[in-house]
Amino acid sequence: MNLPSTIWECILILLFNFSIQRCPLLPAGCQHFNELGYLTVEPAPLFLVGSNLTVYCHTTECQPRSTISLELNGEAVKAQKKFNCTVVMFNLPRVWVPQSQVVCKLKKDQLSFIVNGLDLHGGLPPDKPENIFCETTRSDFINCSWERGKETHLSTNYSISVNRYGIQDAEAMTIPQGILDENTKYQLFVTAYNHFGASQSDPFIVRVKDIVIPETPHITRIEFGNSSIAAVLQWKTTESSVHLKPYIRLRACNGSWEVREGAELSDGLIRADDLRPLTEYEFQMRTCNSASGLTHASTPSSMPRSTSSKRSLCSRWSPPVMGRSPGKGKPPSQQLHVWRMFSSLQPNGQRMLTVLWKPPPPEDHSGKVQQYKIFLANDQKREVTCPATPSQCLVQVSAEVQALTVSAVTLYGSSPPAYLPLTHSGVSGPVLRELAPAASGSAVLVSWLWPRPEHRAATGGELMRYVVEWISVPATQLQWQQLDKNQNNMSITGTEHHRNTMTRHNDIRHIDSACPQNQFTSTLLNVKMDIFQLLSLSCDGFLHRDSRQHMI
Repeated sequence: MNLPSTIWECILILLFNFSIQRCPLLPAGCQHFNELGYLTVEPAPLFLVGSNLTVYCHTTECQPRSTISLELNGEAVKAQKKFNCTVVMFNLPRVWVPQSQVVCKLKKDQLSFIVNGLDLHGGLPPDKPENIFCETTRSDFINCSWERGKETHLSTNYSISVNRYGIQDAEAMTIPQGILDENTKYQLFVTAYNHFGASQSDPFIVRVKDIVIPETPHITRIEFGNSSIAAVLQWKTTESSVHLKPYIRLRACNGSWEVREGAELSDGLIRADDLRPLTEYEFQMRTCNSASGLTHASTPSSMPRSTSSKRSLCSRWSPPVMGRSPGKGKPPSQQLHVWRMFSSLQPNGQRMLTVLWKPPPPEDHSGKVQQYKIFLANDQKREVTCPATPSQCLVQVSAEVQALTVSAVTLYGSSPPAYLPLTHSGVSGPVLRELAPAASGSAVLVSWLWPRPEHRAATGGELMRYVVEWISVPATQLQWQQLDKNQNNMSITGTEHHRNTMTRHNDIRHIDSACPQNQFTSTLLNVKMDIFQLLSLSCDGFLHRDSRQHMI
């Protein structure tokens, strides 16, 4: 039988002589019944595949006017010979099925009874192990693999022996790592044996220093940025990468692997170019010693080679990492306008934070926004993904998180990260001036003053922008707007102008409305700003003028 060859692997953990035993076959089937006899097989229930078998059905009692039959894997066997009233012989020519079941039945008075059943196990002698391949890292074990040939269908043992020290076949033999000299060549044999025979491989010459490969690297991050045809892979390894050259292999949609050298940007960063837009890719990496070159870098490390001298000193491929390339189009080019609302501090020190943003203008990018990504700038470097709508997201943060960034993600790339501070600098904010109705009467003008230059210098920071937030009464939804640092006023639109009373109330401006229907909605106003303070952005509230009433 021409069964496909497979690769047999083992691990040597300070062992050079050991055994690998495959699991025995389970019974072909079980059925509860009252035994009326038993079955015997010649030459044996464990047979060489393709052999002729003879099965005898023995009944414990003679049953007059009864017939005995045999089924092989559910099919009736016709070739039979009756010796007496308790024994019937059945011939099974050339049995090719490795796992078979025979069932003997007795029929009497139109009723059928099971006498007994038996499992037959077929097998083959092992082929000679070929294409032995061994490799190791800087650890204390050696991996060896080989092609074991056709399937034997039964328990087969494999042993490895090293002639250098006259080690004989045994189930296990421990050899201290110190015994093996890395510059000495050893002659290694792999022997396979089972019930039907044994076979030994050709000698494999191995030297420890020739089979040491780099540790397996790991891909930690994939970034496409705003490019639809290039991906930057961030990777790491547990050993020094000074003399290592990284290689990438990738495939799209479960296609065939393609190996590339990639463009090394810096230590731990490599770029894969010439990708297809809007394509899901699977990436893997391996490293090779610089001296080994690219000769065998494209050969998967799982493929064995016949001698240690025909191999490259390359690591195994890293675990795969998936990434989708963006499309060809215009990614968002502007930073988002972002803001936040805090909730009360929880007993565990965590707090819920509502992150707000203004969607990027449609003319600034191609396609639709797929999602938003919030990156918490703390030690854990946690990333939160939020849906495209609504324009806010609830995030749980710890007290250690002092800032975050927000980006809009489209099929064509992401917007530049917008930085949002979560701390206060402790300095005073802008001074909110009196509110004034617009000429049309449907809006109110909000203006403010930034402190004098000497006060501004004392903060030690740089003004970045303003944020104005307000709440309409009786509605409670927060509204806000981000403004340029050079702007000191804005208009809040309403319906009709009316007379309001302005008072100072709990660090906010409260406009108490006493007006007829269709006049301007009562509004809470809070003007805040962002400044650059001690190398970190912070937010501060406004300063108040003296409390007084003002008629608009």
